[in-house]
Amino acid sequence: MAQSLFGNLVKAVVDVDRQVLAVDAELHADLEALLLQSGSRQKDLWGINLYPDEPADQFIEFDSMINVRPSENNQTRSIENEAVRTVITEIVGRRISK
Repeated sequence: MAQSLFGNLVKAVVDVDRQVLAVDAELHADLEALLLQSGSRQKDLWGINLYPDEPADQFIEFDSMINVRPSENNQTRSIENEAVRTVITEIVGRRISK
């Protein structure tokens, strides 16, 4: 999957409430739209990148433009809330075998 678009990464969006993720699109926004259409709420969606060839501790990158949410105290592209990062890591771990 990684090789088809970017060579070394797969974009994904995680719904931390429904505990689902959408993967493999050119833009995180496309995956975000897909999840919104299927019933997700914007506040529950977070963009990440997955690096299949990296070691487990570098597999997930918490970086996406959809994560910039000043109204929710997330000022950058990175997911700043450690609790949200933990939930995302758990969801990815259950859905994707590394």
